[in-house]
Amino acid sequence: MQPLPRYSRQVQLAAHPEGELQSTDFSIVETPLAPLMGAQVLIRNRSFRVSVSTRLMASRDAQEIKGIPFPPLKPGDALADAAIGEVIDAAPDCGLRRGEIVMHPLGWRDYALVDAHRCTRLPHERVDAAAYLGHGWTAYAALTRGIQIRSGDTVFVSSGAGAIGSMAGQIARKLGAGHVIGSTGSRDKAAWMKHELGYDAVVTRDDGPFAAQLARAAPRGLDVIVDMVGGEQLSAALSLARDDARCVVLGALGAELKRERSACVALAEIDTFQLPIKGITLRGYSACEDDAGAFDEWMRRLNEWRNEDAIVLTSTTFNGLDNAPLALQQACAGKLKGVVLVEL
Repeated sequence: MQPLPRYSRQVQLAAHPEGELQSTDFSIVETPLAPLMGAQVLIRNRSFRVSVSTRLMASRDAQEIKGIPFPPLKPGDALADAAIGEVIDAAPDCGLRRGEIVMHPLGWRDYALVDAHRCTRLPHERVDAAAYLGHGWTAYAALTRGIQIRSGDTVFVSSGAGAIGSMAGQIARKLGAGHVIGSTGSRDKAAWMKHELGYDAVVTRDDGPFAAQLARAAPRGLDVIVDMVGGEQLSAALSLARDDARCVVLGALGAELKRERSACVALAEIDTFQLPIKGITLRGYSACEDDAGAFDEWMRRLNEWRNEDAIVLTSTTFNGLDNAPLALQQACAGKLKGVVLVEL
């Protein structure tokens, strides 16, 4: 048996970002590994997720936010996010043993010392990181718990190429949607969304007034809105909502990824008079907080749909811890598709 590592490399916040996030806002630091205490395990990470919400939590005035599963960051703090790894040492009677593959919340480092109760044992050696670390289950929970899809619905998904949106459009179709529209930032992504993800139409930010583009894509209006952006896109979508439309809000990337300064306040102009007149449902939803039990159901449905070749798991992968800050920079700049992963 190889000797256990004495040090772990981890990504830390070097300085609060000023303006657009840069990879130089982070540093990679070697830190000593403490001995196991209590019911802890030592994990060699294989892959971890890179979330754009890290941009918001790295801001100078960041605060704890419901639905973001990691805390605000100060310079010198290590980043964290969901990860998959192999247990290489385990405290007695902790419930885990060496060689097991687990999911846990301490990515952004090559070795993690984790309380065993924060680990989820995964069922087999070969694990599809995009399935377990991706946000398909968030989209699934939003479309089955937050709201419901009805047969023939016209659905709009903002940020349709992102970690949630790339799955939400496909899931909506599997649940019975008749026409699925997405939004994204470039024509290249729009073409990819139509070809790979099956979107019927895609609205891009720079091809003219957003509201006019969306109206052309949905001439009969919208039945379902899945919003991750807020601001102008949410306002435009709600202006096209039909009677009994359902809107679920999962985030506000327009505020989180503002070039000038990331913010946790996302303003949108909404004609609230139309909500009662049309019977529109407008709901904020966090799968992490509202219905974590949806994960197991999602994994069963995902396996069924993948066996039918009826769904695509989209991810962008970077290799090596050294490239993790670059992965975050490019994700926040809107250059990547699907869930962003770092493999170690």
